[in-house]
Amino acid sequence: MDRQAQIDFILDHYESPRHYGPLADASVVQKGGNPGCGDVVTFYLEVDSAEHIAAISFEGEGCTISQAACSIVTEMFTGKTLADVESTASDVILDILGREIAGTRLKCATLGLNTTKEAVRQLRHRKAG
Repeated sequence: MDRQAQIDFILDHYESPRHYGPLADASVVQKGGNPGCGDVVTFYLEVDSAEHIAAISFEGEGCTISQAACSIVTEMFTGKTLADVESTASDVILDILGREIAGTRLKCATLGLNTTKEAVRQLRHRKAG
């Protein structure tokens, strides 16, 4: 994608976020934030017995990059496994957003992914305990 296409892609996710709003039957709810930018998000994951993400959503406020990245994360992980979340490197989201655009906003770009990873950690911790 060229730069303008990347910007349009990010703006589309920001203006029309996918999977936005709370999930009534969430298996885990995880809050995350980026104090430097003022981004605040909450992720909801509904996980089935086979550790597949049956549904994922988010809500929050923040900059264009963080909110678009959260929307993208929900699309990335719908139907995937908890192991898929755990094995996804930050570079993946940077590549999707475009390194030229998101490279200077790493905490904003990775907020959704990191919050989702923390949700998985919390869920595993609860099951182990």
